[in-house]
Amino acid sequence: MADRDASPASSNELGDFLRARRADRDPQQAGFPDDGRLRRVPGLRREELAYLAHVSVDYIVRLEQGRTRRGSRAVLDALADALHLAEDERTYLFTLAEVAPGASTRRPGRSEVAPRLRQLLDTMHDVPAMVLHRGMDVLAWNRAATALLADFGAVPPAERNLIRLTFLDTNFRALYADWPRAARECVAVLRMEAGRTPHDPALDTLIAELTARDPDFRTWWAEHQVRGPRQLTKTYVHPVAGELTLDVQQFTVDTHPEQFLVAYTAAPDSASHEALRFLLQWAALTGAQKG
Repeated sequence: MADRDASPASSNELGDFLRARRADRDPQQAGFPDDGRLRRVPGLRREELAYLAHVSVDYIVRLEQGRTRRGSRAVLDALADALHLAEDERTYLFTLAEVAPGASTRRPGRSEVAPRLRQLLDTMHDVPAMVLHRGMDVLAWNRAATALLADFGAVPPAERNLIRLTFLDTNFRALYADWPRAARECVAVLRMEAGRTPHDPALDTLIAELTARDPDFRTWWAEHQVRGPRQLTKTYVHPVAGELTLDVQQFTVDTHPEQFLVAYTAAPDSASHEALRFLLQWAALTGAQKG
């Protein structure tokens, strides 16, 4: 099992996150004028954060040094308000602070996709779709997803992860019109999931591999940005269909809470809609000729 301590994801996730967000907070915007004192680090000083959150400086020190990770909901809300945390960041803060040290929070094993869900994927002929695990492992996909993104069946199961492919697979990486933006979103999603399940061996292995092999990942992982599931719009540059701007929609699976369905759709009557239809027709024709 990989050790997350070997990567920028240290055992003091809460302290690292608070320091990163404190460094992002502009002192003047927080109401602290320039007092002429040299600032050794960017952002708020610890005493300034303590003042805004109405807590002691010692408490901030203990949180950032990992000597405590507990606090009342009111105190954590005050810290989140003082740091101007977004909703995903606030959720992440509470997740880190409320995980008891030593508690077993290991994710369940990768469960099988329900047969009816696989059947649904197969009937979505005109919509690329996949079933993903919360850690972004690709569990199932339809032919349209293969045509748009990759032949997931040719990828070894242990490497069948969207975040891993985004960073380490040259062809997959080239699909993104704006790879840095897409990759940073992946890092934020992974950071959120790592906060939820800090003792997951599969996530530890993925983080360690990406840390060792990709310098951009190392840089962005250290920024402690987080993001939960949401509807996205992504632009792909496909070698057959050209440029496609697609809505990426995510749906929870009630019977399998660790899984979600992802569908890629284009706006009706748009150039991307026509390009997607052409791609799927081309894929169907190519598949028939191979058969």
